[in-house]
Amino acid sequence: MYTLGINAAFHDSAACIVKDGILLAATEEERFTHFKHGKRPVPFSTWELPFHAIDYCLKVAGIHINEIDNIAYSFDPYLLIGENYRGKETIEIPFEEGRSHLNDDFCNPWEPLFLSSIVNAPGQLRDGWPHHLQQRFFGCNIGREKWHFVEHHIAHAASAFNCSPFKTAAVMTVDGRGEQATTTYNVGTGQQLNRIGQVNLPHSLGLLYEDVTTHLGFLHSSDEYKVMALASYGKPEFVKDFREIVQIGSNGQYTINNQNLTGRFGPKRLRHEEFTAFHFNIAHSMQLVLEEAMLELTGWLQQQTGEENLCLAGGVALNCVANARIRDRGLFKNIWVQPASGDDGTALGAALWIDAQQRKSNEKTFVMDHCYWGPQYTDAEIEKQLKLWKVHYRKLENIAEETADILAQDKIIGWYQGRMEFGPRALGSRSILASPINPAMQARLNEVKDREDFRPVAPVVLQEKASDWFNNAEYSPFMLFIYDVKEDKADKIPAVRHTDGTARIQTINEQQHKDYYDLLKAFENKTGVPVLVNTSFNTLGKPIVCTPRDAVECFWSSPFDALVIGSFVIEKETGNDNRIYSGTNLQEAETAN
Repeated sequence: MYTLGINAAFHDSAACIVKDGILLAATEEERFTHFKHGKRPVPFSTWELPFHAIDYCLKVAGIHINEIDNIAYSFDPYLLIGENYRGKETIEIPFEEGRSHLNDDFCNPWEPLFLSSIVNAPGQLRDGWPHHLQQRFFGCNIGREKWHFVEHHIAHAASAFNCSPFKTAAVMTVDGRGEQATTTYNVGTGQQLNRIGQVNLPHSLGLLYEDVTTHLGFLHSSDEYKVMALASYGKPEFVKDFREIVQIGSNGQYTINNQNLTGRFGPKRLRHEEFTAFHFNIAHSMQLVLEEAMLELTGWLQQQTGEENLCLAGGVALNCVANARIRDRGLFKNIWVQPASGDDGTALGAALWIDAQQRKSNEKTFVMDHCYWGPQYTDAEIEKQLKLWKVHYRKLENIAEETADILAQDKIIGWYQGRMEFGPRALGSRSILASPINPAMQARLNEVKDREDFRPVAPVVLQEKASDWFNNAEYSPFMLFIYDVKEDKADKIPAVRHTDGTARIQTINEQQHKDYYDLLKAFENKTGVPVLVNTSFNTLGKPIVCTPRDAVECFWSSPFDALVIGSFVIEKETGNDNRIYSGTNLQEAETAN
């Protein structure tokens, strides 16, 4: 049985395909369209389905859209369409802004347009696909009987628990908003979830963090991780303000009160204005109060359930500092966080949820121990394109050894190997890599990627060596927790040590990604350091690269030194020795130069 999971309601449009409980493929729409997050989360974009991501999933499964048995969409519009509107043929929306009285039953006047686009998604799938994708969509006749609208927070919760290694667990989801819920609490058993509580709009930790993101001059629903990084430079000057805004109640409830940030802190920072201690302190105070809230809520959940395992999802679960605070408190023996905790992961959760229901299965068949579920390209496909583009390249005899040689020379490389990652983190398939030994490397990488100066870069470390370099470090393959850098190692890897002495680490073992693991081993053999800097293979405002073309274009338009793509390397500012020019021999290449 094939189940197609789709997220398209807000942002981070994505698709996945599950066959009899096993994930085959998962990817975000942005990687194909080059529009970050796929689209902005506004009512006028909800009709846009992730056709490119769906097409890729169908390609992996080797099927046509008509061979799909179930479609799971990670939002249930009928939870918001009240009895007053069920069965009605029409609903009014304002012709101009300001005529909000037309739809007093909804939280905003444009919500009927938003909901109508979701209700009519089956029709959009049938005939809205791009012309160049017709091979797997032409003649689509999937009816509504195959569609399942899944509550947004059930999709979040299933993306965490149903992918985790646990048979039972407490499950908490925290994001901006779903249909009505912004925070939910569940107990997971087998493949089932039992809801024991939830917090509803307008109270939302996620939306408050978004508002602070906007106030500090960043893009909301996109740049929240920058606020988390900025927080390390500040002091808790405004903690009292945020504690007045965030009021934790009993039974896992909280309220968000009087969050007029402009009234409290003055005008918003404009995007290109300088950061001051004032901005740092706002970020620090917001981050600290978020951590306090997450500790209170998970504490209540553990007391209520008695579970030793915790699963987290929702956009707030990407806050690795808050995750580490929960871990360090020690109320739960084990914590598992969905690596695609944002809305992209709801496509996966919805698919797994519907798959289990339709197969009437309560026994787990899938554990997500890596995130490499996207497109990949063979050496033959890559070399064919390099020749077509007339790119100078060299074939590597030993990818790990020769790449480690380049990195040991303090050069920055693009690393393009295997299947692309699912989720927002580059984890060794579409990464920019560098040595962590030079303290200037963090600044160099921020310049290469045109990023803000305060942004840290993260390390990848051999799993078996993690505890030697980072305090109490353990299995952490998804870069979702921070750890303190060991004092006796701090001067050996200064580039990845943040201003607060921490690092957001990724551990890697041979089973997860052999090429990546072998590179770390080779680099350790040459330098004595089993750590590399790993940041995403993209530049400011662009998604992570997907295709060989994306990788080559990003490489040539960015100031880093080499691109290791499959078994080939492209280097800047080198001689012609041992290079191939578009498949010709060396003499022809020299003549061409």
